[in-house]
Amino acid sequence: MVIERRIKVLIVDDSMFFREVMARGLGSDPYIQIIATAQDPFEARDKILKYEPDVITCDIEMPKMNGIEFIKRLLPQYPIPVIVVSTISEAVFDAMRVGAVDFISKPSSSSVTAIEKFLYELIEKIKIASQAQLQENLYSLSNMKSIDNIKVGSDKIVAIGASTGGTEAIYSILKQLPKDFPGIVITQHIPPVFSRMFAERLNAQTELYCKEAHNGDYIEQGKVLIAPGDQHMRVKKFGDKYKVEVFSGDKVNGHCPSVDVLFESMAKELGPRGVGIILTGMGYDGAKGLLNLRRKGGRTIGQDEKSSVVYGMPKAAFNIGAVEKQCTLENLPKALYSMIRE
Repeated sequence: MVIERRIKVLIVDDSMFFREVMARGLGSDPYIQIIATAQDPFEARDKILKYEPDVITCDIEMPKMNGIEFIKRLLPQYPIPVIVVSTISEAVFDAMRVGAVDFISKPSSSSVTAIEKFLYELIEKIKIASQAQLQENLYSLSNMKSIDNIKVGSDKIVAIGASTGGTEAIYSILKQLPKDFPGIVITQHIPPVFSRMFAERLNAQTELYCKEAHNGDYIEQGKVLIAPGDQHMRVKKFGDKYKVEVFSGDKVNGHCPSVDVLFESMAKELGPRGVGIILTGMGYDGAKGLLNLRRKGGRTIGQDEKSSVVYGMPKAAFNIGAVEKQCTLENLPKALYSMIRE
């Protein structure tokens, strides 16, 4: 990741403790400049006008106006990447829905180790967010129509890999798929606990049965399995069926779970019966695995630059020839359906 100048950051949090922790910790990075802090959205608005930040970190629970409402009002006027910093809550996905680019959970104020880890991860997220592409209604479903609920009759399995911006991209795809769609396995770079919340949210808001994967879960029609936030997931063939193996391990390409681990297993176990999709995200995780899947006869799709929040992972895959078809997020479900039917 090439950073040409220091990233100007505004911290918005009602906790004086966390404002100071973040200001000191983030400011120690040579590529980040803390230009101001604010204790509520109204103070933040004035400082946005005065300092013109590149990235904003924003709490959700704040006095006068919560973070979700603040983001909803902010972005149409000032398209600035926002990272939500909050306690573990499903509300972070509401923030993503209204335009935040990423989120991170607050650490325990009594744990020095947890705070250090939090600051390290937040620094990386800020650097990625500074390169994020913000578009109005990027994931709007208003012009998208669900695929007709027609019996697919396919023995294929679909694997999806994503990172920054991926939770909403995945939702926008699954929202359009019928309940009898072939089995889907997903690796999204996401913190532990949030992966379960994400799965439960998708289960409630789509026609598919979505759950956080457990070791030994069968991949079945109408089911979506999501890798836990701190474990790898791979596909394994058992007789005439397929299961997932969920296991702890070292980071691959800087991540656990890793998209490459999932895609490599798809190439090995499924070959031409596998369909791989790589979505928005920073880095190159998933590119080599997707290429191997394509070489084994599998079908592959990559999200295009225009509709990606961060065109990193899809670009890396496209550049090495791993992407058979590149398309916008809006057109991706139809492209997927076409591949499944062939």
